[in-house]
Amino acid sequence: MLGAMFRAGTPMPPNLNSQGGGHYFIDRDGKAFRHILNFLRLGRLDLPLGYGETALLKAEADFYQIRPLLDALRELEASRGTPASTAALLHADVDVSPRLVHFSDRRGPHHYELSSVQVDTFRANLFCTDPECLGALRARFGVASGDRAEGSPHFHLEWAPCPVELPEAEYGRLGLQPLWTGGPGERREVVGTPSFLEEVLRVALEHGFRLDSVFPDPEDLLNSRSLRFVRH
Repeated sequence: MLGAMFRAGTPMPPNLNSQGGGHYFIDRDGKAFRHILNFLRLGRLDLPLGYGETALLKAEADFYQIRPLLDALRELEASRGTPASTAALLHADVDVSPRLVHFSDRRGPHHYELSSVQVDTFRANLFCTDPECLGALRARFGVASGDRAEGSPHFHLEWAPCPVELPEAEYGRLGLQPLWTGGPGERREVVGTPSFLEEVLRVALEHGFRLDSVFPDPEDLLNSRSLRFVRH
């Protein structure tokens, strides 16, 4: 990260500000940066006796993407008998399949017209190695078909919002069903990819995950097909 910040031709990141005269201000923890520099100079981790901010230093090492320092901090925690933060992975992908549905639309007592409407069927797969987070994701979503077997690190959701042009009776006859999120009194229908991924993002952040990758377009988070979260 430090190399990328000062590489020629690289746009200046928002947390790096030029102070003039060749000086730069990085908007991160200054005390922890002392130990970052010492590690880069010496190639080893030297912390004061009784140092109690290893969690903060790990967060800084993660920001600067210094993998050897992260490994050294994990070894230090293990040698102290301090339980390390539970590492976990969360992956969510969603796909949509549109199809044209034909149905008879009653216009009068003896008058029917053949009508058509597009119905979007969404299929999502969620995989998480943290059982608590996975349980929160299961609880967050309402009725949907899929495998919710206990003990499995993943489950599948499938839903199709009902278009306003499609009669409810026809919707039910097709065996389609919606997806709901939220608790009693605050239920909201998940009508598409953005609303689904927004709920996944909320649960992930509540459980200490950070976004690691977005596919296919990192600039269009809520319209992506796949999100990957990690927690160190």
